[in-house]
Amino acid sequence: MKRFVLAALAAITMSSAAYADTIKVGVVGPFSGPFALQGKNFKAGIDAYIATNGNKVGDNTVEIIYRDLPAADPAQSKALAQELVVKEKVQYLAGFYFTPDAMAVTPILKQANTPLVIMNAATSAIVTKSPLVVRTSFTTWQTSTPIAKVAHDAGVTKAISVVSDYGPGVDAENAFKAAFEKEGGQVVEAIRMPLSTNDFSPIMQRIKDSGAQGVFAFLPSGPTTLGFVKAYNENGLKSGGIKFFAPGDLTQESDLPALGEAALGIQTTFHYAVSHDSPENKAFVEAASKAIGNKAELSFPSVGAYDGMHVIYKMIEATGGKQDAAKAVEAVKGLSWVSPRGPVSIDQESRHITQNIYLREVTKAQDGTYFNKEIQTFEKQGDPGLSAAK
Repeated sequence: MKRFVLAALAAITMSSAAYADTIKVGVVGPFSGPFALQGKNFKAGIDAYIATNGNKVGDNTVEIIYRDLPAADPAQSKALAQELVVKEKVQYLAGFYFTPDAMAVTPILKQANTPLVIMNAATSAIVTKSPLVVRTSFTTWQTSTPIAKVAHDAGVTKAISVVSDYGPGVDAENAFKAAFEKEGGQVVEAIRMPLSTNDFSPIMQRIKDSGAQGVFAFLPSGPTTLGFVKAYNENGLKSGGIKFFAPGDLTQESDLPALGEAALGIQTTFHYAVSHDSPENKAFVEAASKAIGNKAELSFPSVGAYDGMHVIYKMIEATGGKQDAAKAVEAVKGLSWVSPRGPVSIDQESRHITQNIYLREVTKAQDGTYFNKEIQTFEKQGDPGLSAAK
């Protein structure tokens, strides 16, 4: 089977000298199952970009082909990517919500002559696995480093970290620890939970027993973050004065209606808030809300997908529709533009996005809804985790 796939990939590569009238982009993400809302946001961001910019680049028409991966499954992720390249003849791969799924695809990129544009997966090391990977989302090092200063400035000198035990969680733990210790703080305990954890009461007791003044937490956005924040309140940590700090995955906008008062006042650092005040974001939110059908469901994966399409369009433009992965990637190194999230650029060396990171606080609007209010900006943040990943 492996020989067949390699032979098919080689055939695709040899036949790619011809120009294509239709450029196919294969997008892998969770379009069903517990994380389906994140996949829905991928599609909303892509649809918003095409609605705003059209579906043609020069003489080439862009076609999106979706594949559903409901939960982290590296073997299935690789199989879907191979199917997209061999059977569907896509010239670009994109999407990928979970790190293990993105990692599984990197070995086939060179043979397939196909760039991979990461629209979410947030472990720093992904871009080091292939020179054909470009990321338009964020990393947990990038979003977790600034919150350490915020915690220390709030008077926390002893903290406990609690993370999901997979790539981004380990990155978040290491990022917070490095930055918090640099500020003079101490991480008294580091807890790693299985991704499948859904009973957080024992974790909350360990936090109480640790003597920490604050907790730093990272879990992948979705049902688990909702459960963790509720447990923080229901087990008396908030009322007991233990401060809560996290990257913005923990208070994504689509979870705020369910969290309600439980989230009020929680501070997070993140690359995007739906409430970001700029003309570019207002136009994006209007288009993406129309695409998703309900503005309350709009969340951060949508902007990673929107900007991912911007990068792919620039790649198509640079190659004139020809399948040339190396030339496509080279063309977007150093690319700068104004995203709905603010000014961004693709780093010349790492191919990872440089962007502002914002301190946000969950606030109640006059109409009774909750939103992430930006209160401080950490400008032009790269990824401090890349040096650790090499």
